[in-house]
Amino acid sequence: MKRRDFILTAAATLTLAPLASIAAPMEFTPGLVAKELAAGKTVFLDFKASWCSTCAAQGRVIDKLKAENPAYEQNISFVNVDWDDYGRHAFTKGLNIPRRSTLVVLKGDQELGRIVAQTKTDEIKALMDTALNAAGM
Repeated sequence: MKRRDFILTAAATLTLAPLASIAAPMEFTPGLVAKELAAGKTVFLDFKASWCSTCAAQGRVIDKLKAENPAYEQNISFVNVDWDDYGRHAFTKGLNIPRRSTLVVLKGDQELGRIVAQTKTDEIKALMDTALNAAGM
């Protein structure tokens, strides 16, 4: 390997390494959340739509916070709920989710927090910290 190739490969690895540590959230399917909760996990639900700009802004904040603190990924089950597929589903109605761009934290049979259509980093971080605290961290 040439020195130049080694330097470029090393630089790319160091640049992309933090992004590789961010695991993709689980995609909602009926029964998934109940399974996670029954296993004692703290669940962070993101009700979103691919066309929703507020949802995209929330997603960028969540990804940034996960990159800054790996404990979020290690201790919280993040679940994306596609609004177009599940917006009228019994699960969504049972939680009284008013719209897409709603973030909810669940533990056991309790809702610990909720944000609707907010994109401020401090508010989303507070909700993620609530989930982390519930997970025992």
